[in-house]
Order: sequence, then structure tokens, then C-alpha cells
Amino acid sequence: QVQLVESGGGLVQPGGSLRLSCAASGSIFSINAMAWYRQAPGKQRELVATITSDGRPNYAESVKGRFTISRDNANNTMYLQMNSLEPEDTAVYYCNANGRYRSGGRWYPLDSWGQGTQVTVSS
Repeated sequence: QVQLVESGGGLVQPGGSLRLSCAASGSIFSINAMAWYRQAPGKQRELVATITSDGRPNYAESVKGRFTISRDNANNTMYLQMNSLEPEDTAVYYCNANGRYRSGGRWYPLDSWGQGTQVTVSS
């Protein structure tokens, strides 16, 4: 299987910045689209941003102009640069990867999630 590990979360003041990372590791795999989601207390998980294998991004309206998603395919890592953070951005942020992985000589579909990293925006 494939494991995703997020890092970079923390406590930041309103207007501040954070950079999240998501590193993929495991068996032989090929990742297509990757995405960042977030879930605030008492709310449903929501899509923040996506990025295709060739680097095309897409953003939720609430983060456009403030967040930038990117990926380093050579190192199987995805990033989320978050600027001008607001208290409403407080949530657990999760990364997701879709594609396929190889096991026992066969390819299987991949839909993997990280464990999440807490982002808290507060003064």
C-alpha cells in the first residue's frame, strides 16, 4: 500500500502563513491527482485544493488567492502554501492521493489518506 504523511501544521496568528507537506511512500505506485481537504470541528470535511499529475491546480473559492498547491513528483511530495490565514481556516488538514499501486504482480486502484495535521489560526 501507500502511506501519506502530512506535516507543517501549527498555531499561527491571523494574517500569518504556514506551509503544509504531504509525503507519499510505500510499495510501487503511480499517483495521478492529489488534493488537500480540511475538517473543522462540527463541520463536514471539505475540499481545499486539487492538483493533477501535470501540475494543474484548482481551489475552493474560500482559499483562492491565499493558498497555493504544488507537488514535486520526483520526491512524491505535495505542498500547500497558506498565506493570509484567517480564523476560519482553523481545521485538521488532510492530504489525499489517487492513482494505482502494485502488489503481488498486479496493479490496484489507490485512494489513500494521510492522518491529518492541525492548523489553528488564533491571536
